[in-house]
Amino acid sequence: MFLSVFDIFKVGIGPSSSHTMGPMVAAARFLDLIRSGAGRVPGSGDVARFGCRLHGSLAFTGKGHATDRAVLLGLAGFTPDAFDPDAADAVFTGVTTSGRINPPGLPELAFDPDADLIFDYGPPLEGHTNGLVLSAYDADGNLHARETYYSVGGGFVLTERERAAQDPTDIPKDVPYPFRKAVDMVTMAEKAGKSIADIKRANELTHMSASDLSTGLTKIWSVMNGCIDRGLDTGGTLPGGLNMRRRAKGIHQALLAERGQNLSAPHTINDWISVYAIAVNEENAAGGQVVTAPTNGAAGVLPATLRYYLDHVPGASVSRVEDFLLTAAAVGGIIKMNASISGAEVGCQGEVGSASAMAAAGLCAVLGGSPAQVENAAEIALEHHLGMTCDPIKGLVQAPCIERNGLGAIKAVSAASLALRGDGKHLVSLDACVETMRQTGVDMSAKYKETSLGGLAVNVPDC
Repeated sequence: MFLSVFDIFKVGIGPSSSHTMGPMVAAARFLDLIRSGAGRVPGSGDVARFGCRLHGSLAFTGKGHATDRAVLLGLAGFTPDAFDPDAADAVFTGVTTSGRINPPGLPELAFDPDADLIFDYGPPLEGHTNGLVLSAYDADGNLHARETYYSVGGGFVLTERERAAQDPTDIPKDVPYPFRKAVDMVTMAEKAGKSIADIKRANELTHMSASDLSTGLTKIWSVMNGCIDRGLDTGGTLPGGLNMRRRAKGIHQALLAERGQNLSAPHTINDWISVYAIAVNEENAAGGQVVTAPTNGAAGVLPATLRYYLDHVPGASVSRVEDFLLTAAAVGGIIKMNASISGAEVGCQGEVGSASAMAAAGLCAVLGGSPAQVENAAEIALEHHLGMTCDPIKGLVQAPCIERNGLGAIKAVSAASLALRGDGKHLVSLDACVETMRQTGVDMSAKYKETSLGGLAVNVPDC
């Protein structure tokens, strides 16, 4: 299985890659199925009405993650990568008011979100805890088409058939460096005398041109960096009912005011790292444009670490951004293939933990780390997120998620620094750490895996 850097980093919208972007993508794919006629039940009439049933974590935290809104907008033709928020607001209001929807390429159909979009709080579907079933009916109520989709984290969506057929152990034959494990990645890089970014780039160039790769990576960083800047400039209160104040703007202004006045302790650099991450995740919580890195809930860790490098490290160069992103994507792909990046599968260790490992690897690489040191940096960062639960208060990607990204970025910087102080030799391998995360996720109670049924979600009063 080949995971491109653009599979790991996808431009989308908040607040969740698995609960917002994934369902929107699933709905868009269902439109394609209906338009093609491939899923039509023999003998059924033309499609006249849509229906959707959300299962598992999509049901339990769907309201807080705007899953219902995402499905509606997906059925109306919106996609995460080309999202127009003003147009979406108008369409959402129109559908909820009229009970009618106008999908591109199809006639006007009936869709009443209150009646046709069901939150099923029973047992999750067997394939994955993030399951949704989309249906279409004819004018007489007969089933026209139905498809089951799983939103498996990071905006990735699989149908039931795709999930059953997926073989994560399949090693691609058409790439020059077909690594699936970290040990193979390091060995291949060292044997070739190349960096991890070099071998990841070589793999990417079997699927695209060098100019397309460079243009795409430039766009990814531009969106990430723009998200930081918007977050630093925007105040107010986040939506959803927790009445959480946006803090990034105030913290940033205070940090700017302290510059040059000898008022800051050395550890204030941690506040700079944190504020970049907080800015991104406040934007995400407000439904803004973000990049999965590898998920929306963990979208602030990597941009914050990269911004720290560019703005605060002497000798930093924007020319190294590509190497940072390619190295991080290589590590993210290993984690996804061998464990999970989904909070609904393994808790927040799979989201912020994976993001911190990716960011640590990228930073170590651009600071001159060897392949072995890069692997060590990723391992240190991931190891110290093991066991972290996903317990969003009120089902919102706000608390503890926003601050958690700041601390994940700080850990990434510390992990990279520690790895650079060594020679790459260490006791616990990244592969062992990834497998430990997978096993921990399997053992973790479902109430700590993005259901808001345990942890902080039930211990904060009035939430």
